Amino acid sequence: MKLSDDYFQIMQVPQNYDVDGAALSENYLKLQRQFHPDRFAAKSVQEQRLAVQMASAVNHAYDTLRSPLLRAAYLLKLRGLDSSGENTTVSDMTFLMSQMQLREQLGAVTTAAEPFAELDLVATEVAKQLNTLQAQFGEQYAQKTFNTAAQTLIKMQFYNKLQLEVDALEESLEDA
Repeated sequence: MKLSDDYFQIMQVPQNYDVDGAALSENYLKLQRQFHPDRFAAKSVQEQRLAVQMASAVNHAYDTLRSPLLRAAYLLKLRGLDSSGENTTVSDMTFLMSQMQLREQLGAVTTAAEPFAELDLVATEVAKQLNTLQAQFGEQYAQKTFNTAAQTLIKMQFYNKLQLEVDALEESLEDA
């Protein structure tokens, strides 16, 4: 393993959107044992520093590849595409209207007669849409339609942000 390797090379998994989670976890644990800084305590300062850098690279690669959203962005980055969404707009009106409707539903949860039931409806829809988009991204990436996959990633980012808002609202309702 070299620090210049891409995350798929580091984690020893094929460069695909669909990643074998068990293999990823197994390779992560193996690499963590191999590069754990304690194993290098009696080595030179340079070897210790390299072990820390390698362990950090393994952690970062693992965190990126186990997240469907981060993995998608990383795959597009490897293809030279900006996946930050900063320079891209979504022109899909159906998608934008769906986002607005879900945000309105989420905003109404706290005043609903059954807030947890209402929140569950929103959470279910968000999860369903996110899963659909992830499947679409996987197909688009496999078909090498990278620009279309980049548009799908932007939509995934919207739903991921909405998922975080759902989780935060659920936590605040439980604390109340």
